[in-house]
Amino acid sequence: MRFESFNEPSIIMRYRITAPSGFHTVIDLPSSKSISNRALILHALSQGKYQPENLSDCNDTQAMLKALEEKSAYIDIHASGTAMRFLTAYLSLKPGIWEITGTERMQQRPIKILVEALRELGAKIEYIGNEGFPPLRICGTLLQGTDITLSGNVSSQYISALLMIAPILRNGLTLHLTGEIISRPYINLTLQLMKDFGAKVSWQSEDCIKVYSGEYRRDVQLRVESDWSAASYWYQMTALSNADASVQLNGLHPNSYQGDSRGAKVFEKLGVYTEFNTNGAKLIKKATNISRIDEDFIDIPDLAQTFVVTCALLDIPFRFTGLQTLKIKETDRIDALICELRKIGYVLRSEQDSILIWDGERCEQEKAPVISTYEDHRMAMAFAPASFIVPEIMIAEPSVVSKSYPNYWNDLQHAGFSITEE
Repeated sequence: MRFESFNEPSIIMRYRITAPSGFHTVIDLPSSKSISNRALILHALSQGKYQPENLSDCNDTQAMLKALEEKSAYIDIHASGTAMRFLTAYLSLKPGIWEITGTERMQQRPIKILVEALRELGAKIEYIGNEGFPPLRICGTLLQGTDITLSGNVSSQYISALLMIAPILRNGLTLHLTGEIISRPYINLTLQLMKDFGAKVSWQSEDCIKVYSGEYRRDVQLRVESDWSAASYWYQMTALSNADASVQLNGLHPNSYQGDSRGAKVFEKLGVYTEFNTNGAKLIKKATNISRIDEDFIDIPDLAQTFVVTCALLDIPFRFTGLQTLKIKETDRIDALICELRKIGYVLRSEQDSILIWDGERCEQEKAPVISTYEDHRMAMAFAPASFIVPEIMIAEPSVVSKSYPNYWNDLQHAGFSITEE
């Protein structure tokens, strides 16, 4: 059976997942969503001759592509936070009057920090509904570059949105970041891609970025690499499977622009090692004697769910810090993890809205547990591998994976998982 992805919620409400006994497979990973969405904005800003190749087929990238190609004055980006933030900045300097909105959850995700920064550059943006939240009405106009100061602990997507439009501004932009800078790899990813498109940009110090005014190159030919965030679920499956396991993940590079590539090093602590080859990366499972893991996820927050679920199921107590951005993702991922792991017998606690701890405390597992996904693709993908430990676990609203990895369920089936529609 082949499982199709949907833009709207599937009529199939849950999948029952049964893991295979052995685990040897070759997977063609999806393209990087993070690179795809940045490349599309940079291509639009440069009025480029060549469309970026190997774009992600996920909902987020398709929402971005549709908004840029159709050029409608009314834009619905659905659940794509990346598209909301990047397009808000892009439309601020594009002539015309634009309205941009999204799902009910998107209208609860804050955007005030970005809007205020853009207004400081001369942008004309109004809130259609609640102050500080989408939907927005934007009147595109010529923006004036200046010095801007932002807290370093805001979403890196705000920072990236400002950086990418900066070469188009009169006088460019000097961006000062105060306090702790979270998700620095995502900022560096943006800077590297901007340089690929011809921008003159650099870190002036640990907390200051300078972007010079100038045109992007129009002749850039870019091919998007495979997604390290998607790869993390295959690392997870390898860690949770028995010793008879190996996975070839095509399209991964050892010197990736993506910050989530650091996840490979963290997985070594859990006994999963990476051997790069001409096609990508081969995952090898080895024995590990780790009794506890403490890790700071400040630079890889999208991998938090993967490691939280993996470590609990391997009975490895943990303390994970740097999780503050999880509160404002597709759902409150900290609360969601605590709630759903309790269903399968693990009692977690949080501290300071940025730390998740499991000290080994257990509770009774629900019979035939159904994992709620909260319209969050990473909840579905992080809990499906639990089927190695929790037989026939069920995942509710499985179509949410289309946000970043539409072929996820097909790839699981290709790897030998049994997936039954309920």
